Amino acid sequence: MLERESPRILVTPPGPRAKIVLAKDKKYISPSYTRAYPLVAKRGYGMIIEDEDGNRYFDFTAGVAVCTTGHCHPEIVQAIQEQSAELIHMIGTDFYYHHQSDVAEKLAEITPGNMAKKAFLANTGAEAVEAAMKLARYYTRRARFVGYIGAFHGRTMGALSITSSKIVQRRYYAPMLSEVTHINYPYCYRCVFNLTHPKCNLYCLNYLKDVLFNKTLPPEEVAAVIIEPIQGEGGYVVPPSDYLPALRKLCDEFGILLVIDEVQTGMGRTGKMFAAEHWKVVPDITCIAKGIASGMPLSAMVAKASIMNTWVPGSHANTFGGNPVACAAAMKTIELLENGLIENARKMGDYFMKELNSLKNKYSFIGDVRGKGLMLGVEIVKDKKTRAKNPDRRSRIVNYCFKHGLIIMGCGDSSIRFSPPLIITKGDIDIALDIFVQALKKS
Repeated sequence: MLERESPRILVTPPGPRAKIVLAKDKKYISPSYTRAYPLVAKRGYGMIIEDEDGNRYFDFTAGVAVCTTGHCHPEIVQAIQEQSAELIHMIGTDFYYHHQSDVAEKLAEITPGNMAKKAFLANTGAEAVEAAMKLARYYTRRARFVGYIGAFHGRTMGALSITSSKIVQRRYYAPMLSEVTHINYPYCYRCVFNLTHPKCNLYCLNYLKDVLFNKTLPPEEVAAVIIEPIQGEGGYVVPPSDYLPALRKLCDEFGILLVIDEVQTGMGRTGKMFAAEHWKVVPDITCIAKGIASGMPLSAMVAKASIMNTWVPGSHANTFGGNPVACAAAMKTIELLENGLIENARKMGDYFMKELNSLKNKYSFIGDVRGKGLMLGVEIVKDKKTRAKNPDRRSRIVNYCFKHGLIIMGCGDSSIRFSPPLIITKGDIDIALDIFVQALKKS
């Protein structure tokens, strides 16, 4: 059984032990990291993170949607320990071991679509996206990509070229890939065209076809459209129900590959194994990371076998991708997901969403509540009429929660994200909501 405890603040964070770590971090660690507040983690179990001073927090980020099975799930720990005692590393690029093909076989089974599929295993979401971009160009012999405003796909140069979440992530890194065109994500709450769905007839997507494909972007030169089925860092934005099916149809019309980035949305997070399943959309390529191995570094790029088979030996490879220990954690993670955690994400997500919507009706500065499963966003505004963004109040809410034992994070310009471990209970949600409501009142 996983331990179930409540938040407990013994000393105002950061406490004296945490401050020692913070001082060393400031001296030796790159300042490029983004830390919202001074949480110094020492121990994790279940829903709980303990800091260096014994403070106990509910982690409603799951390590940013990574620890799907909770922190240090005993079955995950056992799988890691047993595999570590047998084989830690034998580079899968040059040799064989069953752990890679076991994971690839399972991913081919659980990703959307009944066609034959193959997987390339890597370490991070950015690597999975880079692999998808390389394969798309290799297969189509086309150079261009379409991405989305607000998207986050990673910080390596190829993935960063598709990313457009924050200017700080791109500043001073030019030139990036020049053949990337960004279009507007279907962010209906903040439609840049000032239209309303469904009367808009998906104008934001038709703009790509009717304007860009006729004026500046030859569709026969586009290798792939890369999209998050729910935007993560961009604000936990859920597209309207007809958008992804229409995008799939558009890609098919012009022979363009559809790459769906499920790095944050996949592995049960939204109440389905993959978010694309909500709209019955089958991608050509799926990018997976974060929740795949309960905290171990593993990612995957899964493609139709007909696409992947065009690669020849040496076309793409890496050193650590598909590490045996990470693969063991992934197989156990998938087993736990299939044996109840995905269904729990759906049920608890429905309850959580209902409670957050009730708060929306009570507070004038909660403009929107959205999400699926346990990927839920709350947008903080100055008032509901103007929908003016309110990042300052958002920051006050997030920091109040931290100081009172609840770990949450911002996303987008003024939204808050909730992505707790999928082991969560109704009681856990109620405790977190008590802290969150106090934060709303104090903000």
